Amino acid sequence: MISEVISEGVVIVNDCQEIVSCNASANKMFGYSEGELLEEPLEILILEGLREKHRHEVRAFIKKGEARPMGPGLELYGVRKNGERFPLEISLNPFTLAEKEYVMALVVDITERKKAEQTIDYWFQIFDESLNEIYVFDAETFVFINVNRGAQLNLGYNLEELNRLSVFDIKPKLSKEVMKRLVAPLVSGKKEKVNFETIHKRKDGSLYPVEVHLQLSHIGKKEVCVAIVLDITERKYYTQQLENTVEERTQQLREALMAEKKLNELKTKFLSLVSHEFKTPLTSILTSTSLLSKYTETEQQDKRDKHINTIKYKVRHLDNILTDFLSIERLDTGKVNYNVTIFPLSKLVNEVIYDSNTLLKEGQHIRYPLNIEGMSLEFDEKIMTLALSNLVHNAIKYSPEDTEIDLQVIKDGNNLQININDQGLGIPMEDQPFIFDRYFRASNVLTVQGTGIGLNIVRQHMHNLGANITFKSELGQGSTFTLHIPIKNKENEKSATGGG
Repeated sequence: MISEVISEGVVIVNDCQEIVSCNASANKMFGYSEGELLEEPLEILILEGLREKHRHEVRAFIKKGEARPMGPGLELYGVRKNGERFPLEISLNPFTLAEKEYVMALVVDITERKKAEQTIDYWFQIFDESLNEIYVFDAETFVFINVNRGAQLNLGYNLEELNRLSVFDIKPKLSKEVMKRLVAPLVSGKKEKVNFETIHKRKDGSLYPVEVHLQLSHIGKKEVCVAIVLDITERKYYTQQLENTVEERTQQLREALMAEKKLNELKTKFLSLVSHEFKTPLTSILTSTSLLSKYTETEQQDKRDKHINTIKYKVRHLDNILTDFLSIERLDTGKVNYNVTIFPLSKLVNEVIYDSNTLLKEGQHIRYPLNIEGMSLEFDEKIMTLALSNLVHNAIKYSPEDTEIDLQVIKDGNNLQININDQGLGIPMEDQPFIFDRYFRASNVLTVQGTGIGLNIVRQHMHNLGANITFKSELGQGSTFTLHIPIKNKENEKSATGGG
């Protein structure tokens, strides 16, 4: 039969709403074996709470006798044999055979499509809720295609107004010739990104300085530019105000300028991080999102899956970075609430090693610490998991294949030491004083993906909880990072040594 060679599920019911035929795709979709659904009532495939309403609707449909999609505009769900519900689309086609009325339903499982839509919605939420201005515009005409909420609020235009404008409506000091020269290296492939400063003009006519990070992307076959824009008014005018008071407050100005220099260095590192860690995955998401709409045929599912997986991976990467930024904000504002409890150390170590195994390179393995069964700690368990995971993940990332990451637990007086030893790249001596600074990355790992945030977060949490983190490292020989956890009292001291 033709119904056996098509991918859609085919279910045929009679005027008594009994299933008289269904193809292999329908059986597989609903989790039944061949012939198992025959003569069963149609409602076996319908959500229980909708069965009565569905019976009446089917009678009315058979009576009317017109082909149509089922539930246009509604989200439809079927029920598998095991009780699992899943989203689907249904097209209904009535027909008469041997003077009897039947309805043929073409059923499509849209679970993967729903997942892709949810992933895309999540990315658009990140795009729209960013406090920075983000613009997507045509690389040839410079007309806006999409503009996020942050840009709308800062400029004073709504999205409908911006869709009628171009780059030059908000950049009065930037000519079309200059803009073409800026974009040319991106279009030709000579550069992956272009950074520059310019002036933006709001709807009310006011001007403000901005820093623009520009990159090329594609929507279908159309070349577009993605611009992440930062308002640098505060940076510009704060420095200027300090310089105006130099004669009156010389000493204060020196201190302020030193602080400003450090702040600018942090901002530069942060902007570099945003440019690399945000823009690259955002471009991949834009590209994969655009390409998904091209693959509409059933046999192209593997291509759809490839782009869906790319979107999922990039969104998880962005989500992890955003989580780190939120952790820094909470630490800086003192909004962290710690929960100190007594917990078994072995359970925590097992979970960290289990999660880390998925990151191991070829030939790498983690050596489990000896003699920790029965040991307990009085500490914040969530923070201890974060700290140990960060150090183990770093050991994996910065070590080559076929190496060992060794975990050791040692009692040292009133402290418990947890050592994470690796055989990796090591840290250059000149970089070691700065290894816990925010956004700092050693000179020998600049090409390895990372934010320079993790160790800074771990150290702040450790200090807040009366603990500490130290390290020893030799270039080319590896590193040992050590967590120093205080043993709170005699009972815990006994537990920490494995005593009974």
